[in-house]
Amino acid sequence: MEAVQSSVDMLWVMLGAMLVFFMHAGFAMVESGFTRSKNTLNILMKNMITVSLGSILYFIVGYALMFGPSSLGLIGTQGFALSGVEDIGFFVFQAVFAATCATIISGAVAERMNLSAYILLTIAMTAVIYPIVGHWVWGGGWLSQIGFIDFAGSTVVHLTGAVAAFIAAWKIGPRIGKYSGKAINTIPGHSLPLGALGVFILWLGWFGFNGGSTLAADPALVPPVIANTLLAASAGVIATAGYTRLRYGRIDASLTMNGALAGLVGITAGAANVSLVGALAIGLIAGVVMTEAIRLLDSKIRVDDPVGAISVHGIAGIWGTLAIGLFDTTGGLLYGGGAEILGIQAVGVLAVIVWASISTTLVLFAIGTIVPLRVTAEEEEVGLDFSEHGSQAYSMQDVLQGSPTASNDSFAHRLNQLGDAPVPRKSIS
Repeated sequence: MEAVQSSVDMLWVMLGAMLVFFMHAGFAMVESGFTRSKNTLNILMKNMITVSLGSILYFIVGYALMFGPSSLGLIGTQGFALSGVEDIGFFVFQAVFAATCATIISGAVAERMNLSAYILLTIAMTAVIYPIVGHWVWGGGWLSQIGFIDFAGSTVVHLTGAVAAFIAAWKIGPRIGKYSGKAINTIPGHSLPLGALGVFILWLGWFGFNGGSTLAADPALVPPVIANTLLAASAGVIATAGYTRLRYGRIDASLTMNGALAGLVGITAGAANVSLVGALAIGLIAGVVMTEAIRLLDSKIRVDDPVGAISVHGIAGIWGTLAIGLFDTTGGLLYGGGAEILGIQAVGVLAVIVWASISTTLVLFAIGTIVPLRVTAEEEEVGLDFSEHGSQAYSMQDVLQGSPTASNDSFAHRLNQLGDAPVPRKSIS
């Protein structure tokens, strides 16, 4: 009987790993749909390289730093290339998580980051930056020792990736045409249907992301975790749709799609610790704070994030992590507990922000001494599909009139005619 249960548990974790892997298709679709067609192939390649390179680096280095025997509660020290590691299934599950953290950066720096620089940053994220955070929380490190709670990664995965994305997007600057003096120009994505498909894929994958994090097919734990995931995402959609209708006079489609992801990110930390009603509340608030965060980042801070990744994964991740201090059914403030859990959660959030900020800044500085962080203005105008890959995701022969040697100015002009140009629009404040 014990052998059967062990087999069922492993099958459940492997199913979760496959669903999390499939989330990378969702990320690719969201990022492609929310950006311009001339950069689609570049985004697809970044996502494919991220999961492939990330898996290899996590195998060689990352897993050991994350789950090896702890040195001072800061870093793992054994298990490189899985030496001495018997639970290969657990490695697979954790490897796809590492790649998920890294790919958050892809959307925030879309349409202007040098591919070589992005690859080097991915190496640092999956080999060192993310595994160290993971060790602190899931590998027996100092945050786990003080009682920090993050069931499936609102902070470990999503906040870490979002902080790195913020630093990278701020460092390389906005896309050409995004800001003109005080004006904030909208640069529309080329396919909201692709974006919606990506959101639904991510939503499906998240059942494996959170459900698989039980690490066992526990009939008492898996159903409420998945139910909380479903309700929080649904609440995020409804909250964002309603809030944008009240604030802007219309239901904003792209923000509402991101509302689902904000609800999912928000519930990830406490999926096993809150009630169904708590999950609804977390998702509702996540949708609203994500919407305001995107507006603040775009119109006030002026960091250009084409897909809203920083707000979705960072701000909603912070909210979801802190929300445990309120909604934890065994000690949250709303359940008669004190402020201890909330304080511990805040310490963890601040520690991860500091580590991810400093480490990413240093890595980008080092990368900048090797390769340019950003493509040239000419390459950006032409599109990264041509400048980085010499090809395109869609047939553009009618644009180029069959000639790949058409001048950049002509090509940019014709792309503008197809709707790839920024649309001047005063920011809604």
